[in-house]
Amino acid sequence: MPDMLVKLYDLPDPRPAIQRAESHGLRIRTAMAYERSRVRRWIAEHFSEGWADEAEACFGRQPITCWVAVDEDSGGMLGFACGDATARGLFGPTGVDESQRGKGLGAALLLASLDQLKRLGYGYAVIGGVGPEDFYAKACGAVTIPDSEPGVYPRAISPVAPTD
Repeated sequence: MPDMLVKLYDLPDPRPAIQRAESHGLRIRTAMAYERSRVRRWIAEHFSEGWADEAEACFGRQPITCWVAVDEDSGGMLGFACGDATARGLFGPTGVDESQRGKGLGAALLLASLDQLKRLGYGYAVIGGVGPEDFYAKACGAVTIPDSEPGVYPRAISPVAPTD
C-alpha cells in the first residue's frame, strides 16, 4: 500500500466534520494519559497489536497525538487516529469500529489529527500505508506518493528466533 502526501497549509477546516460526528452523539477529542491502557487494549482487540503499539507511542508525545471518538452516553471508544506515532509528520494508524462507519467518524478523526500536526508546525503530513486512497483524496486532498511502498514500514521483526 502506498503512502500519500497532504498539504497541511491547505487542509479543510476540521470543525464541520467534527460537528457532524457530534450530531450523532459522539465526541472527537485527544486521548488522555490515564486512558493509555484502555485505548491500547481497544485498538488491539478491534484492529491489531501492531496498531496498538503505534498508538501507544502517541502517549509519549506532548501534546498526546492520539485522537479518539467516544460515545457521549456510554463513554465507549468507537475509533482512533494517530499522528507522529511511527515517524514525525506521519499520520496513522487510524480506525473506526465497523458498526460506526458511515457517520463521518473517520473524516473527523483524520482532520482533527492532521489539524493538530499543522498546529505543531508541520507544513505537510504523510499518510502511511494507505488503504482507501479515494477516501483520503476526498477528505483532505491527499495525493499518492510514487514508489512509496513499503515506506517507513520495513518487514516487522519475527517473534520466532531463527534456528541454526
